[in-house]
Amino acid sequence: MPDTRVPGAATASASVPAHRDANVLRWVAAYTASMLGDTVFFLALSWAAVRSGTPAQAGIVTAVSAVPRALLMLGGGVVADRLGPRRVVIGSDVVRCVTVLTVAAVLFVADPGLWLLVLLAVVFGTVDAVFMPAVGALPARITAKDQLARVQGMRGLAVRFAAVVGAPLGGLGVAVGGSAAAFALAGLLIAVSVPLLVSVRVRELPADDTAAGTTAWRDLAAGLRYIRRHRVLGPLMVTIALGDLGFVGPLNVGLTLLADERGWGASGMGWVLAGFGVGAGTAALLLTVRGRLPRAGCVAAGALVPGAAAIGFLPHAPGLAVAVGIAVAVGLLTGLSGAVCGALLQTRSDPAYLGRVTAVAGIVSLGVAPLSMPLSAAAVGAWGTGPVFAASAAVCALGGLVALCAPGVRRAELPA
Repeated sequence: MPDTRVPGAATASASVPAHRDANVLRWVAAYTASMLGDTVFFLALSWAAVRSGTPAQAGIVTAVSAVPRALLMLGGGVVADRLGPRRVVIGSDVVRCVTVLTVAAVLFVADPGLWLLVLLAVVFGTVDAVFMPAVGALPARITAKDQLARVQGMRGLAVRFAAVVGAPLGGLGVAVGGSAAAFALAGLLIAVSVPLLVSVRVRELPADDTAAGTTAWRDLAAGLRYIRRHRVLGPLMVTIALGDLGFVGPLNVGLTLLADERGWGASGMGWVLAGFGVGAGTAALLLTVRGRLPRAGCVAAGALVPGAAAIGFLPHAPGLAVAVGIAVAVGLLTGLSGAVCGALLQTRSDPAYLGRVTAVAGIVSLGVAPLSMPLSAAAVGAWGTGPVFAASAAVCALGGLVALCAPGVRRAELPA
């Protein structure tokens, strides 16, 4: 499929804020539809796995997709940079759509068991390994540099919308027609993104920015070397890694155990998670509306440190209402830090390397950070929630300190 490129497309959109740019809005709509499909897909996969096997087997099925995603994402970044992110995103969504709809059709007429679900999870994870870096590299090709922070905020709003709306949609699909109907709904939602993506205009890279005559391995090594030597991207990756390591465990497994320990129940845990979502959504909305925050590097680091302190205080909340308020603060501060970090990755990276830069950030968030979940659960069992949340908060705060101690990050600004 040809990669529609329009020289100067990003420059032409510079006079129009991203949230009013039809080209950007088409991309955001496509991304939102794709994320909705993802949310419905994983709910359908979990439901089908539980119905077809034991809880342990269901857990394995839902975790299988993470393996190829983590192992292949660096290569996916090279593919996105070599072929162009628009082409890769369109191809990925087509493959995901066809695969999910095929499985839905099979489930409508037969019950093949867990093997089909495992195969589906592996295919989905493999495609995600190229889809995610390409999604991260595409905004730099569709808008001007001074609008990338605003696009990052819009992307965050799309993720929050998909999380809030996707789960009820998936549940409705399961209620109406079981797993097959939910998979069909997921496939149709992903399919909506394809024509929207086809209509998105992208700009060409300067000729001297594109790799020529090199192997994929050399491209990968060049990307890693580029990140390591960059005075902003290198320390920023460490900040993102420490922030995610300190955040993922407590706000997933740790929160479940905390709700059980404090007697809040599932509904109480839901309120705390909703508080976090409200805070993170507010941070994304702030970046969308303002488009630029002064002293962005300091904001990213400065918001992470008090956000980490709020994580550490969460187990000591005197009641559920206070815990929800703390969760709002955690979501707002860590969400603001994460959004600004993402905006800095977008604006400080050479567009020719953005696929590989996004891939490394994705490996950190999706490959390394989830390892903290079983460790957090085991640590809570041994020492309780208070010490574990405190340790996680210290790791998260360390990420902010790394950013503050790195002159390149501390002085980093978003384009005006």
